[in-house]
Amino acid sequence: MQVEDLWDVQEPELSPNDKLNACFESIPVSAFPIAPQGIEIKSDASLADAVQILAHNKILSAPVVDVDAPEDATWMDRYIGIVEFAGIAVWILQQSEPSSPRSPSSPSGAESALAANGMASAAGLEALGPDGASITSGDFFEALTSSEFYKNTKVRDISGSFRWAPFLALQNSNTFLTMLLLLSKYKMKSVPVLDLGDGKIDNIITQSAVIHMLAECTGLHWFESWGCKKLSEIGLPTMSTKEIITVYEDEPVLQAFKLMRKKRIGGIPVIERGGGKAIGNISLRDVQFLLTAPDIYRDYRSITAKNFLIVVRNYLEKHEKRSPMLSGMITCKRDETVKDLIQKLDSEKIHRVYVVDDDGNLEGVITLRDIISRLVHEPPGYFGDFFDGVLPLPENSRV
Repeated sequence: MQVEDLWDVQEPELSPNDKLNACFESIPVSAFPIAPQGIEIKSDASLADAVQILAHNKILSAPVVDVDAPEDATWMDRYIGIVEFAGIAVWILQQSEPSSPRSPSSPSGAESALAANGMASAAGLEALGPDGASITSGDFFEALTSSEFYKNTKVRDISGSFRWAPFLALQNSNTFLTMLLLLSKYKMKSVPVLDLGDGKIDNIITQSAVIHMLAECTGLHWFESWGCKKLSEIGLPTMSTKEIITVYEDEPVLQAFKLMRKKRIGGIPVIERGGGKAIGNISLRDVQFLLTAPDIYRDYRSITAKNFLIVVRNYLEKHEKRSPMLSGMITCKRDETVKDLIQKLDSEKIHRVYVVDDDGNLEGVITLRDIISRLVHEPPGYFGDFFDGVLPLPENSRV
């Protein structure tokens, strides 16, 4: 039975939200469409190789297989985590901190080990302002990606870095409700689904895949009942205008990545100096363009946020004409419906939309997680001891 069938047989006294919860609790995650590709990265792969694998397959993360695990290892011993572009971006930021004696070209063995294992000082980060970020010139990333340090650092070496994703997996018998709560309230961007028989991953369900599933439900009674609501009616966006973290167009792009790291957010709007309107968006995953094609920045004394957007756009027009980044700044208004926003997120293949007023001024941001969090709620005591031994991302994370 699917949601539409379950919706019609639920007790009439249930509220619409409780009916949705009951429906999703009745469907096993094994019913979720299988992802088209099951990319895994070996723990002894270099960071350079991992970046190329993620970029080539157009994915943001992949499970890491421990090459030292025996053939008959359980899934907990077989996989050591999930590596993300976000985690790699943080590692890059650690190497660029001016207060650190490390450099991409000649680090000491001890310093390399500390950096690779996420031991850079958090206090050092907070001391970094725009001036610190501006020391990074256009040839920094070319020097970094050609260095032996970058080529020889293994994926397992950064497993202690901030935002190395917790490896929390579901079984095929777990429910849609469990999966949706993990992807929303518990801030996971993807959830592996395991076959306990062979200890391997059957599927990886992402926030984007859930949004695509919802978009395909257009026309169904249960979805139309929920999706016809205006964004403001379901409490979106969740933040005020003053809470939006921004970067000015003339600030170094590295400052945008530093702000994302410090504020634990996945994207940041680029604002024109003086006018105050957004001219584009930079997300943590965009660090791939600094790593896979660093030569396109070599002529820049300092890569500003605006320069970054322009150069990346020119690069994509030549190499990836179907990239979502070529769509420009995607916005919406508070009076748009949930259904309209879901269709926009799905068709544009993006992870966030900025809310603007009639004059184009920023009023808020809505992420995939925000949408999913309005679809379900956690019943009291629902997870029990499910999270024993697992540390979710911090409460103020909005990735």
